[in-house]
Amino acid sequence: MKLTSVTFKGTQVKLKGNLPKVSTEAEDFTYVKNDLTEQSLYDLEDKIKVIIAVPSLDTSVCATETRKFNENLAKKDLIAIVISKDLPFAQKRFCETEGIKNMMVVSDFRYNDFSEYYNTEMMDGPLKGLSARAVIILDAKNIVKYVELVPEITSEPDYTKILAAIDALK
Repeated sequence: MKLTSVTFKGTQVKLKGNLPKVSTEAEDFTYVKNDLTEQSLYDLEDKIKVIIAVPSLDTSVCATETRKFNENLAKKDLIAIVISKDLPFAQKRFCETEGIKNMMVVSDFRYNDFSEYYNTEMMDGPLKGLSARAVIILDAKNIVKYVELVPEITSEPDYTKILAAIDALK
């Protein structure tokens, strides 16, 4: 399945490349936490991981998506990571304002590792340089088990499918 483009308000936007394939090992990547320290995916404990890539928390769709995942994943034994290129200061403020406590909200601004390795970077269009909206689920051994690239940037992901994919791993 080729996942190399999305649309933004109906206009095609090219992505850096194909998103990871199911059953492959996830690439490690370094991100910046709200306290400006760095961590990598492989530093996290052996749990299911849900990586939620968003263009910017400063948009209504990204904010809504983050709030919904915060609520829907609260009682699940997993690690949820929302990643964008927003600065950690803005992410921290967003989390405090919105009560986001059940997931990590991290930044790809410093190294661009996530966008680079997972090919979610938009290569043209008005949001060029930001990540497309995608959800990638990894098992406890960092094997990709589910990939959803949201075809229209201004739309939310399919929460029902994502939650079912998570439940299928337990």
